[in-house]
Amino acid sequence: MRTGWLTGGRGRCRSLRGPAAVAGSVLVVVVLAVGCGSVTPAAGPSKPASRSAAAPTATSMPSASPSPPSAAEQAAEAVQGPAAVPTSAQLAALRSLASVIATMSPAQLAGQRVIYSFSGTSAPASLLTAIQQGEAGGVILFTDNITSPAQLTSLIAQLTAANASPQNPARQYPLLVMTDQEGGEVKRLPWAGPDESEAQIGASADPAAAAAAAGAQAAAGLSAVGLNVDLAPVLDVYRQAGDFDDQYQRSYSMNPAVVAAAGAAFIRALQAGGVAATVKHFPGLGAAGAGQDTDDEPVEIDLSASTLRSVDEAPYQAAIQAGVQLAMVSWATYPALDSRQLPAGLSPTIIQGELQQRLGFSGVTITDALGAGALAGYGSLQNRTMLAARAGMDALLCTGTGALPGPECLAGLEGGYLDGALPVTAFKAQLAQLLALRSDLG
Repeated sequence: MRTGWLTGGRGRCRSLRGPAAVAGSVLVVVVLAVGCGSVTPAAGPSKPASRSAAAPTATSMPSASPSPPSAAEQAAEAVQGPAAVPTSAQLAALRSLASVIATMSPAQLAGQRVIYSFSGTSAPASLLTAIQQGEAGGVILFTDNITSPAQLTSLIAQLTAANASPQNPARQYPLLVMTDQEGGEVKRLPWAGPDESEAQIGASADPAAAAAAAGAQAAAGLSAVGLNVDLAPVLDVYRQAGDFDDQYQRSYSMNPAVVAAAGAAFIRALQAGGVAATVKHFPGLGAAGAGQDTDDEPVEIDLSASTLRSVDEAPYQAAIQAGVQLAMVSWATYPALDSRQLPAGLSPTIIQGELQQRLGFSGVTITDALGAGALAGYGSLQNRTMLAARAGMDALLCTGTGALPGPECLAGLEGGYLDGALPVTAFKAQLAQLLALRSDLG
């Protein structure tokens, strides 16, 4: 992820558009207007019997016969197949937080899963209002949002004060405030560590020790100004000098064992300093060439499943054992892992099948930038957000310039929740896990 800018219209009616199948040069596209009909979500096998906005409790899980799937559900399934189901960790969080979630409107349920972005060095009034009203779960800050430690501290204090508003039902949970502080060329706080890039760390005499020092430096710099999530470390295993990761020195090594050891050490040190780590870009962009950037265009990683699992996914096993709290999923396609050839962050097969079930990740999933060029074939920002949530992405990274794009992502989630495209229990369980993470960071 660099920035992934995109803006879109503010209407709640939208088209669900995405490739359902690819055969040679023939692209089958499913298009259906959703979000414009009844505001009552159709019940399904993973939804509670009640259709109210209240969250299911441990004793109110579905018991009635399911209703037929809505048109929106059918359209989404034609693109993605079955939706991801709640994990055991998510259901446990939902049981614990059901009373809080029951107080939220559909717009708040949706907004609490959106990570907003904005331009400039001060928070727009519209963003502060969204946070105050409980319709924002976090904010991502880029270089153009940051000028000095004093300015950044003041900005984050303003965001934090908005989150404490009495109108916000999630006010007791800290806002997620995140940035990319990888080290080397990629760090948004120029005055803070780590100074060494991942490539320099991986080439050192003791990569694990160097990575631990880098993680501690990142934690100290980020926490000092109020940031609580670092979108690092990169766990891509690069393949050739000067390729997508190596050209910016963002990969520890061509050796997955070195990447695993360094990544795990960075994670432990960062999280010991009170900042949540985010591993990226699952299942790996290490084989991407220098010009293959999902921010700009679709990228295909044409490796065998055995190579992806033994090389590219191997560092994630160490990261999970180290207790990493978030995982970012890439927008590249991986035909060997998903026959539908969906971008990984829109693929239930990859998110649930590979990351959560095969590797056992039970933390929070977060998208890469939803404005990415790799998603150009999947319609509006609303559509992309809905499809990502349905695939199993918990936090939705909504980036853009000019007009604040967060409301578009909120609209995609709220519309999918109300028209049945997003299963209700899974939706609330994903939100509950996000709130649990925020509670831990508090």
